[in-house]
Amino acid sequence: MNTQSNAILDTPGAAQGFAPAVIPESRLMYWSVVRELWESRSIYIAPLAVAALILLGFLIATIGRALSEANLAQRRAVLEEPYSFAALLIMATTFIVSVFYCLDALHGERRDRSILFWKSLPVSDLTTVLAKAAIPLVVLPLLTFAITVVTQWIMALVSSAVLLESGLGVAPLWTRLSLSQTWLMLLYHLVTVHALWYAPIYGWLLLVSAWARRAAFLWAGLPLLAIALVEKIAFNTTHFAAILGNRMSGGAEAVTMPGSSPMDPMTHLTPGHFLTSPGLWIGLATTAGFLAGAVRLRRSQGSI
Repeated sequence: MNTQSNAILDTPGAAQGFAPAVIPESRLMYWSVVRELWESRSIYIAPLAVAALILLGFLIATIGRALSEANLAQRRAVLEEPYSFAALLIMATTFIVSVFYCLDALHGERRDRSILFWKSLPVSDLTTVLAKAAIPLVVLPLLTFAITVVTQWIMALVSSAVLLESGLGVAPLWTRLSLSQTWLMLLYHLVTVHALWYAPIYGWLLLVSAWARRAAFLWAGLPLLAIALVEKIAFNTTHFAAILGNRMSGGAEAVTMPGSSPMDPMTHLTPGHFLTSPGLWIGLATTAGFLAGAVRLRRSQGSI
């Protein structure tokens, strides 16, 4: 009788019936990212709202100014103005969204005690933290690129309609805008600066979010300010402040004209110099340390 029972349990069908289902980590990561998008809708609502305001302002102000210009050359110049401004405004919005998202990503679930529910699911702390880090490092740069492309495309179509109504050709407008080159440089800027160069900033904010019990925004800034002040008072140097300023400036190694617009056709890209710069790899190693600390804190800490 025991032999028969063991034989039944050893069959593949029985083993499948009693063994728990194993979910691949990639699938867990995917659904964890989807969960973040569902819970934090400001991730895409804020840049979409800014893009809608840009289009509204473009229609009211820019088109109105263009139609009021009697000089046709000035009319074309007015229509070509706001494209870089639109891209920069959307990028600034998504960066602000990234900062506030990271500060609330791990702190919020402890504050509302939803961490007790999420920890009951078969999702590791590592997967959870990496999914949250993927929002500012991957999702928001791609979302910024997509929204900017659509916004500028609509603006170009409206500008073309105004030019055709004025009896002007649209070829000079599209040639001067060179949207394909502009979009390529925008994507390069988002990957190099907003994803790779700013990675330590997001890692630090996630670490603070996992540790702070309250006022995460203050805890994110006060230690950095304290270190800079102590260095200045004790040694009369500003090395730490210079490091922070260089990190916030946006990776000058990525281009040969620091301070210029990332979508300026005159800007020369230097990806080789950027990928071999020590600042990039030191920043990525620092990011890995911050994320490892955030994983450890989430594992050990419960609700607030």
